[in-house]
Amino acid sequence: MICLDPFYPILPDTEWLARLLPHGIRLVQLRIKDQPKSIIRAEIGKAIDLCARYGCQLVVNDYWREAIELGANFVHLGQEDLAGADLPAIRAADARIGVSTHSHAELDKALAAEADYVALGPIYATTLKIMPWAPQGLPRLAEWRSRLACPLVAIGGITLDRAEIVLAAGADSIAVVTDIVTSQDPEVRVENWIAATAPWRDSSTGSPQD
Repeated sequence: MICLDPFYPILPDTEWLARLLPHGIRLVQLRIKDQPKSIIRAEIGKAIDLCARYGCQLVVNDYWREAIELGANFVHLGQEDLAGADLPAIRAADARIGVSTHSHAELDKALAAEADYVALGPIYATTLKIMPWAPQGLPRLAEWRSRLACPLVAIGGITLDRAEIVLAAGADSIAVVTDIVTSQDPEVRVENWIAATAPWRDSSTGSPQD
């Protein structure tokens, strides 16, 4: 089973990566929205280079074709993307797969896809986007943990003061979006997250891609 760093920021572009990776991030997702394919390819290529420079595992959201063509070794798929993805092609490129889930039916699909990690959300109410799902809560997180042999990522409305209880409830990693990108000082916020999740970070396992 792979090991994920307990702090998993999700960032919208490589400007954010260049700004925050020097502060110790070991696992990051590049989630680009509504851009031309030329920009998407350029951003993924630059993200691969940046993450190699800083020893950080990169996960590319949605754009699995571009990711594997450019040499990224981890992609994250939402349920719609999972349905249309060529999983054998992704595996043939030696790339790992993370999958979003919000229900038991979606969890079954992630298990059938043999996901390398499963994300559950939103754990709490989130202002990032309108969600058709009610907050999952900590009991659902514990239930997912009991069904999984792979790492479990918690996402949605998780702030720094909630990190400890979310990890204690069964999450292996916390995906963080709003708490970073809306912070008045994102660099300090990243450092605070790294410090707060340090008790769950097993340095003996090496980088998240080991």
